[in-house]
Amino acid sequence: MNDDSPPSEYLVISRGQWDADASPEQIQAAIDRFYIWHARLVDEGKMKPGQRLAREGKLVTKGAVLDGPFAEAKEVIGGYWFITARSLAEAAGIASQNPCLAFGLAFEIRPIEAVRASAFALTSETPGRRDA
Repeated sequence: MNDDSPPSEYLVISRGQWDADASPEQIQAAIDRFYIWHARLVDEGKMKPGQRLAREGKLVTKGAVLDGPFAEAKEVIGGYWFITARSLAEAAGIASQNPCLAFGLAFEIRPIEAVRASAFALTSETPGRRDA
């Protein structure tokens, strides 16, 4: 890792649901540890606050506005926050210390691109031209 590189922001998406066999007390203890861990990292400048997402929502497509999120979705998105790190690997390392991992949640870490979208650039929205 190049320590001279400037820090970048990474979006962390909280996915999944709590383990069905975990007690509410175990889950609450993990949540309490998460907020202590999160506050420490915000104070250290390694994280920025995010938000929990409400259960209800809408899916807006070209032809419709549908109620959601949908129960048939494989992954539930519960919230998001931001990590400030010098690399994706460093951001993943920070996220791997999240106390909620032990009880069923998973975290997707995505670099935030500072450039505007372009139809001519290779992006996550570009059909048939994804990186291997």
